[in-house]
Amino acid sequence: MELGLRGRKALVTGASKGIGRACAEALAAEGCDVVLVARTAADLAAVQAAITAQHNVSARYYPLDLAESGAVDRLAELCADTEILINNAGAIPGGTLDQIDEARWRQAWDLKVFGYINMTRRFYALMRERRRGVIINIIGAAGENPDSDYIAGSTGNASLMAFTRALGGTAPRDGLRVVGINPGPVMTDRLVTLMRRRAEARFGDAERWTEFLKPLAFGRAAKPEEIAAMAVFLASDHSAYTSGTIITIDGGGSSRRSAL
Repeated sequence: MELGLRGRKALVTGASKGIGRACAEALAAEGCDVVLVARTAADLAAVQAAITAQHNVSARYYPLDLAESGAVDRLAELCADTEILINNAGAIPGGTLDQIDEARWRQAWDLKVFGYINMTRRFYALMRERRRGVIINIIGAAGENPDSDYIAGSTGNASLMAFTRALGGTAPRDGLRVVGINPGPVMTDRLVTLMRRRAEARFGDAERWTEFLKPLAFGRAAKPEEIAAMAVFLASDHSAYTSGTIITIDGGGSSRRSAL
């Protein structure tokens, strides 16, 4: 399907790996010029090189920590022409209320929660001046299926879901759209690391991590490219009437919750 995105300016945070990289590559494949943002310059340079080798688009990168509001302000100045913003940076640690202390909780939320909010605040204002733009928040299915063992992440994701729906509900008045995606387990380096730790703790053998994939839908986690495909579709005019909603991509996991 031709999505009509050629020539548009897209910015992806957390673009050095996983879902963010997949989104950047999918946008570039559709002809978008892309800006890549993450904290590690070397990883960003590798993504930039891969994109420019495969696609006839502009790709530039900025190694910034978006937990710092000053970095968000600088990025908004450098990329004021952004038409598609994908907020994806941030990983909130697992753990119970007793295990995640205040400092760790605040540090995680500064990037994932307040980072998304600050990025949206700055770029929404720029898009509103042109009455054109789409903001896509990559959130997480734990926001709708909360887990006390992932309490900081579940709570943060739930807040971003509310933020996305609240802003997305009125965004059409400004000619804009704001939507969200809730991925379930996705086959990223981070997921593999988490599963290896769990396998070491449970079985005494990190190599048995693949056993945790068996209960998942289709016996696997989602591919980053499957999340990216939805993000690119939502960014396109084929989804021009979609705003203020959250798309869940978790193989039906959130629909299988037991009442017992």
